Amino acid sequence: MLIGVVGKANVGKSTFFKAATLANVPIGNYPFVTIKPNHGMGYVRVECVDKEFGIKCNPREGYCIKGQRFVSFEMLDVAGLVPGAHQGRGMGNQFLDDLRQADALIHVIDCSGGTSEMGEPIEPGSYDPANDIRFLEVELDMWYLQILKKPWEKFAKQSYLEHVKVDKAIAKQFSGLNVDEAMVKEIIAKFNLDSENAMKWSEEQLKAFAVELRRRTKPMIIAANKVDVSAAKQNIERLRREFSDYIIVPCSAESELALKEASKHELISYIAGDSSFEITNREELSEKQIAALEFIKKNVIEQYGSTGVQQVMNKAVFELLGYIALFPVAMDKLQDQHGRYLPDCFLMPQGTTALSFAYRLHSDFGDKFIRAVDVKSRLTIGKDHVLKHRDVIEIISGRKP
Repeated sequence: MLIGVVGKANVGKSTFFKAATLANVPIGNYPFVTIKPNHGMGYVRVECVDKEFGIKCNPREGYCIKGQRFVSFEMLDVAGLVPGAHQGRGMGNQFLDDLRQADALIHVIDCSGGTSEMGEPIEPGSYDPANDIRFLEVELDMWYLQILKKPWEKFAKQSYLEHVKVDKAIAKQFSGLNVDEAMVKEIIAKFNLDSENAMKWSEEQLKAFAVELRRRTKPMIIAANKVDVSAAKQNIERLRREFSDYIIVPCSAESELALKEASKHELISYIAGDSSFEITNREELSEKQIAALEFIKKNVIEQYGSTGVQQVMNKAVFELLGYIALFPVAMDKLQDQHGRYLPDCFLMPQGTTALSFAYRLHSDFGDKFIRAVDVKSRLTIGKDHVLKHRDVIEIISGRKP
């Protein structure tokens, strides 16, 4: 799974990425501080199942703190986009291409209205952040439309003269954007388009097709950043009314980064996503640092329930993409051969069956699948059984250890 972090310059996008991943990325108060895309690992927070078995887990990847399991996924931070990016403005084509493999996008906006259209700092409240949501929609839609139109004349003629259905050609053209033939067929049916004579498709139909394809393959969640600025709160409520189809999460990336750094140096007790934190080493903090922490507590945590960064990632994975977390165990044991309890946790799409999970673990598990066991209930389940979030599953197969 790959989630891209996008937005215009100077809205706190790279700060969000660093707060989410603790990757060492450049942060600056000027446009195009990010040029090459940054890669890092983000983490979703899941209530661990270890306490249900009276044990302490030992994750092979990610980590677990006080019963909260953090499961990794890949994140990509691309340079700030500007209006006209699909036409190459601001190196836009390069940055859009960086997003090809992304399964979903986190669109970071400055909800305080303190960043101009071109990514320049301005007085908070003097710019409408709704414009940023619309602008990115347009850039992505036009990008998809360009990809579609580039070979379209050839597609259309081939479809008409050789009686080749256009869905195959479109799926091949967009294969690098996670598009398959079934998706193309669904969209053609939705708009009642002629799949055998694409020459009949109008310009408006082409655009509608491209927009729908983008929405399905690049779903977006809005990270409404800089909520610690006074002008932000009223903007968030308005944005939620105006863009009701989007998940909009208030956040303060700068606050999250500060809390994680303080926790890393054992100055506070804090777990990413918590609704509170506690200063544990006050004597090591300056008055300025204590004042900054109190500001975060009063103006971010108490106002919004968290800094919002962890909530953005969780909602992107579990709500926007509809994934679940599954814990595999081997041979009716909660330990692996090295004595680690519940070492693995996998993020899988909703609708995952016992058989498809077996294939995810190893192809031999799938090929030689016999049955599975729901370890919590101790019930045997078949290959077509649909698994649930936080299931603990033992796969029994004819594969030799």
